[in-house]
Amino acid sequence: METKTSKPNFLSYWLSFPSIHLLESSLDVGKICGQLPALQALNLSNNLMSPYKSELPPLESIRILVLNNTGVDWEQVELLRQSLTAIEELHLIGNNISRVLPMSSSFVQGFNSLRLLNLDDNCIAEWDEVMKLSQLRCLEQLYLNKNCLNAILYPDNGQQNELEATSYKPFQNLHCLLLGDNNIGDLVSVDSLNLFPNLVETRLSENPIADSTSGGVPRFVLIARLAKIKVFNGSEVTPRERKDSEIRYVRLVISRLHANAEEIKQHPRFSELKSLYGIEDERPSTGASGPQTIGSGFLSITLKCVGASMGEKQPLTKKLPATATVGKLKFLCESFFKLKSLKLKLFLQEEGSPLPVLLDNHTSSLMDLGIGNESIILVNEES
Repeated sequence: METKTSKPNFLSYWLSFPSIHLLESSLDVGKICGQLPALQALNLSNNLMSPYKSELPPLESIRILVLNNTGVDWEQVELLRQSLTAIEELHLIGNNISRVLPMSSSFVQGFNSLRLLNLDDNCIAEWDEVMKLSQLRCLEQLYLNKNCLNAILYPDNGQQNELEATSYKPFQNLHCLLLGDNNIGDLVSVDSLNLFPNLVETRLSENPIADSTSGGVPRFVLIARLAKIKVFNGSEVTPRERKDSEIRYVRLVISRLHANAEEIKQHPRFSELKSLYGIEDERPSTGASGPQTIGSGFLSITLKCVGASMGEKQPLTKKLPATATVGKLKFLCESFFKLKSLKLKLFLQEEGSPLPVLLDNHTSSLMDLGIGNESIILVNEES
């Protein structure tokens, strides 16, 4: 006789409370979860949690806890440690958390299974608060989008204090750190990300440093400075994009060094990358013999018309001197495409970047902008 197998109850795996009432105490949660011993995920988002100052009842089966927009503070988070012994994901979006307050040491302890901590849309302003999370041994993903951070600092050997007594490095297993929509505006902070032992994914979009239209730097500079990052701002950094970005970055730095030799101090990866790609750094004199330098070379550039009133025009690939300026390139585009009646704008189309980069400095050369071989430039018209 065939025995029918009952299907697992969805509530045994995921339980979500609608935001229609106030859960009066942690005991409410404990009583409900006690009736569902196999419950693995609990979502209490948008329920205003009354402050609890004692530990929750044991919730040993819970793997995922979502407390978004519930008004909890870190003191309450600390009280979850003993109850949630198997917790793997903890989501705390939108709770106005500004400080991380460990209960018994300088660093958050416990949460020995926690892999993902989501602190998006809070009020954390000081990197010291983030460092209090650095001893969570299993932490792999840390989300800090939409906070108030203005700097990133990975401690050197002289700054580790309590960490010096252990062999565990800060954020030893962290591979994803999302920092979008903060106030980070300096390249020293960007370079600090190289010091995280296993970091391969990060987000810096909507920070001043990533806004190239307002004094920040473009995507290719950030990729070149971030040696180990494989996913940046949500998109994969392909081997080709990395190579093109690093070569372009070296060219950009070289062009600046001619004006200010001290500039090299601001580019810790420059010498490494220059050697890796065998790029020479001297501008040639007229008639100079021997190996050509980047300043004397020609670049294969594809020009594409995208303006609405330009009609259908086939892309053109031209060999252009690396010293050609944006102004000269606009003049050439007018001639190539017979566009003398239009005022043109040029954009660099970069692999992996969602939007092309406006080339708005008429006196900058292709070399100055770090534009490499086989680049694509879009030709548009002023609106």
